[in-house]
Amino acid sequence: MGVKASFGQLKQLKPIHFKGIGTPLLVLAALAMIVLPMPPFLLDILFSFNIGLALMVLLVAIYSDRPLDFAAFPTVLLVATLLRLALNVASTRVVLLEGHNGGDAAGKVIEAFGSVVIGGNYAVGLVVFLILIIINFAVVTKGAGRIAEVSARFTLDAMPGKQMAIDADLNAGTLNQEQARLRRAEVTKEADFYGAMDGASKFVKGDAIAGILILVINILGGFVIGMAQHGLDVSSAVEIYILLTIGDGLVAQIPGLLLSIAAALMVTRQNESGDMGQMVISQMFDNPKSLIIAAGVMFIMGIVPGMPHFVFISLSLCIFTGAYFMQRKKQAVKEASLALAQSGSTEKVSNEPKELSWDDVQHVDTIGLEVGYRLIPLVDKGQGGELLNRIKGVRKKLSQEFGFLIPAVHIRDNLDLSPNSYRISLMGVVSGEAEIRHDCELAINPGQVFGKLEGIETRDPAFDLEAVWITPNTREHAQTLGYTVVDSATVVATHLSQLLSNNAAKLLGYEEVQQLMDMLYEASPKLVDGFIPDVMPLGSVVKVMQNLLNEGVSIRDMKTIVQTLLEYGPKSGDTEVLTAAVRIALKRMIIQEISGPELEIPVITLAPELEQMLHQSMQAGGGDGPNIEPSLAERMQKSLVDAAQKQEMVGQPAILLTSGMLRSTLSRFVKYTIPSLRVISYQEVPDEKQIRIVSAVGK
Repeated sequence: MGVKASFGQLKQLKPIHFKGIGTPLLVLAALAMIVLPMPPFLLDILFSFNIGLALMVLLVAIYSDRPLDFAAFPTVLLVATLLRLALNVASTRVVLLEGHNGGDAAGKVIEAFGSVVIGGNYAVGLVVFLILIIINFAVVTKGAGRIAEVSARFTLDAMPGKQMAIDADLNAGTLNQEQARLRRAEVTKEADFYGAMDGASKFVKGDAIAGILILVINILGGFVIGMAQHGLDVSSAVEIYILLTIGDGLVAQIPGLLLSIAAALMVTRQNESGDMGQMVISQMFDNPKSLIIAAGVMFIMGIVPGMPHFVFISLSLCIFTGAYFMQRKKQAVKEASLALAQSGSTEKVSNEPKELSWDDVQHVDTIGLEVGYRLIPLVDKGQGGELLNRIKGVRKKLSQEFGFLIPAVHIRDNLDLSPNSYRISLMGVVSGEAEIRHDCELAINPGQVFGKLEGIETRDPAFDLEAVWITPNTREHAQTLGYTVVDSATVVATHLSQLLSNNAAKLLGYEEVQQLMDMLYEASPKLVDGFIPDVMPLGSVVKVMQNLLNEGVSIRDMKTIVQTLLEYGPKSGDTEVLTAAVRIALKRMIIQEISGPELEIPVITLAPELEQMLHQSMQAGGGDGPNIEPSLAERMQKSLVDAAQKQEMVGQPAILLTSGMLRSTLSRFVKYTIPSLRVISYQEVPDEKQIRIVSAVGK
């Protein structure tokens, strides 16, 4: 049994994957090379591997479509630099310990670079090595480091603007959530990449400096060791140790130069997709005029006395021939495009109109905003328009308040509108429109001001308050007089917010409710499982939630709503009854949103005689609503308006407290005439709250 159990445990063990261990092995090998002595044969292998690695990195950098396609480049650069420095330490140890035995004492690669590449002349080798150091350090590395630093700073500075542009596109409906998420991740990745390249360029610069110091230390150390420990004369020590040191330095500096060039190519490229070679060719040789001028200059230089005529004139003819064929190719492409366009226009004229399809049917936008041409700067971020950000803020705020996602607002220009007008539509139906001035600000009279403003008098489109269009430089003066001053983008956003708040129920449909159920299922699967359609159909649930939104009740607490419907759904199919039950279950949230955490609730009530009369008329009407005389309805409405205004003047909420039978009817009665008045029933007052009657209507 024990053996079987052990075999069973072995079967459950996950297989070991060796993918991705190359980089840790390289780092550990580099640390080992610094500490442990290396035989010359192993040094030859590692030097060859180092050169091959540098070539491979350079080619990958050249053939990457975008810099972000080689996002691991800063890490590769660091690892390759560490490997090369470790090889320098290992080769230095071998050169100083075994250099007196001959040129191949430190390996065949160092000997080849010290003798074949520079011809065995240490003076020439020293000059070539210094030239490589100057090219790498003063030109390539310094320039790449500066570009990486500037690119990192500019990328980080531009990051908020790019994020806002993505949010604006998402808000305008040109992007979906997944596309916006990918673009945000790409912006973050770009900032991380250029920040890492800024730091990696410092490693390349330090590596170039280390090459010079290692050269000087090796030469001085070789002199001392060769003459003091091995009894070599000056000429022999110079010949052996300088050649070995220069060979060692060239073996290390050539891969270093390749990596520096790769880093420079990466940071100088634009973050656009495309093969770098094709982009350079297409952009440099796209205009034949530049080639013709260059050919002419080369020809003039070739006929100058004393110049190498054959070389300059031959090169001039080659450039001119290339320019000629490029010009002919561009002309042929242009003629073909023109012929294709003409044939296409002829076909359009001659062909009959195509058959209609479902693609020709245009569906209405859930929320639409149309603007006149003078208001286009409000929605154009390139011209400093802030309306897109304001609309996004409105959608976010209302989504959090109502408990479901407000659909995107589709914005377009409409030349049929007057230049300064805008129009808001819901489900294709115009719900609001107004005329504004995008270059002015709106000073709104909140009810009490201490002076008159010079400007264009108008009305606030959202709340129909008295207002004046003023110039921006008089903003502070208007505020000192008690006016509320907002810009034109805020005017449109506030108007949109008011319309969406009043019509929230129209924005909630079957799809939105199903998404809410899916989200609730992830948190409480037992609660949702079997609710739809076993207990209630989806249509009834949608109707209940629309009723709640119509009465200004948030549906954020989906758990309580579903629990209540599970309890009362089997007992009644009347959505009005179910709405009342849900309201009672949500009474604490409703009262808190209306009056806050105060223990005492100021309420307006109906006189007992009036309430009894409404009950009797409700019963006489069969429950469809009270049959109220028009004159009585007018007097009741006026009294409710006066009572609500008194509450607003003292800074308290306007709440009408009535019976459960009348609550729904009275709520619809005051919804549009007195939007600030909230209607609650006696059953919706929490037990811990106390009521204070401030006025009674009907006495």
